[in-house]
Amino acid sequence: MFYRPEDGHGLPHNPFNAIITPRPIGWISTRSADGVNNLAPYSFFNGVAYTPPQVMFASTGTKHDQVAGKDSIANIEATGVFCVNIVAHAHRDAMNASSASLSKEVDEFSHAGLAPLECETIPCARIDDAPAALECKLTRIVDLPGEANRVVFGEVTGVHLRDDCMKDGKFDVTSFRPLARLGYRDYSVVTELFSLNRPDD
Repeated sequence: MFYRPEDGHGLPHNPFNAIITPRPIGWISTRSADGVNNLAPYSFFNGVAYTPPQVMFASTGTKHDQVAGKDSIANIEATGVFCVNIVAHAHRDAMNASSASLSKEVDEFSHAGLAPLECETIPCARIDDAPAALECKLTRIVDLPGEANRVVFGEVTGVHLRDDCMKDGKFDVTSFRPLARLGYRDYSVVTELFSLNRPDD
């Protein structure tokens, strides 16, 4: 099968997201200029640099009570900071609840039954029992082709690692089973690891 996206795929569901899998989920917490905490999952998320450590996430689509994009983008533009919370399998239902399209006055931490903790280096909340959280300061927002397609880049200014996720000096992802986004309404979890040595090791 071959198709040109501009012509449509002709399938019952768009296969694009199912092709790019698995994708890590950035559970982005922000705070509005009025002090309202916001929390939303983004599966167009990844790390982009080691030194200094930097991450990105992309937001697509609009929201009826925001001028351009979603609450996360509006809050980051207003405050210049955000936090990336890593999603454990145990948080799957709360993560899903926080993806609801709610009014910008609604605190998704409360809506999803999550306890917020104040970050150390930025004025923003993070999830109390997340396996890891990356405090970030905004470096730039890039507009992409299409309506409200925007990529947020941030430099990591603080890293939280849950103590029970540390094993022998390493951050052990199997201890919390990170959630990954697949296509359609599908997800997966990381439960097994294997290692490969690089040719030049």
